[in-house]
Amino acid sequence: MIVCGVELTGSDAVVCLLNMDRGQFNLPECKVRKLSLPKNHSREDLKRFQAAFSELMAERGITSVAIKERMPKGKFAGGAISFKMEAAIQLITGTELTVTMLPPALIKSTLASNPLPIAFADTGLKAFQEAAFITAYVGQLQGRHN
Repeated sequence: MIVCGVELTGSDAVVCLLNMDRGQFNLPECKVRKLSLPKNHSREDLKRFQAAFSELMAERGITSVAIKERMPKGKFAGGAISFKMEAAIQLITGTELTVTMLPPALIKSTLASNPLPIAFADTGLKAFQEAAFITAYVGQLQGRHN
């Protein structure tokens, strides 16, 4: 099963695909590393973002998306645009897409009991994809336990 890990930062949805087959993890080739929404976006821009995300999932046959949850208020609060992008992803219709929100505390506790099987530096991913990679990894583990 391939899980798409997503970290929403500013006006970007950083993505990382992670496949688990017979207990072995691998990173499917994907040229798309992030999808962006213009800062002064219109309704049409939001629809284009949603369509692009949906198309990426459909092309790759992905049915599971794990999004790193952002806090609604406080020091580490997410911005308004990131919450719009989250809603656009959650409201994708016409597919069998399951979207799961992963709170930072769950990610931390899961990593404590199931450390990453590979150092991030050895994955070949870009540094800005690390949180999306970790989210995809935890999403894979949560999917197995549900």
